[in-house]
Amino acid sequence: DVQLQASGGGLVQAGGSLTLSCAASGFIFDDYAIGWFRRAPGKERERVSCISSTDGSIYYADSVKGRFTIFSDNDKNTLYLQMNNLSTEDTAVYYCGAALGTYYYSCTAPEFGLWGQGTQVTVSS
Repeated sequence: DVQLQASGGGLVQAGGSLTLSCAASGFIFDDYAIGWFRRAPGKERERVSCISSTDGSIYYADSVKGRFTIFSDNDKNTLYLQMNNLSTEDTAVYYCGAALGTYYYSCTAPEFGLWGQGTQVTVSS
């Protein structure tokens, strides 16, 4: 099966850290732009970070710049998101998704998919 599966979420105090993992299976992982997204209660899904497959360029949302780091291990078909200095605003379900369609290699692709079950991150004050 073609899928992405996020894991590593949990409950952490503000200022703490977590590292999320996204395991890919059923497709050539490093051919695609893969990104981290999150959805907080009552809010739209937000693109948090992404790695393009062509040149490895990285995107971060302004809200996480300087605190989150995205990196991948292509040998393990796994994408990671190191999250430091977490705040209550980071509380959300985090998902990983792959770029689809014509621009499957780019973080600017208009469509992402292959959403797996997300992982809950809860930051307490």
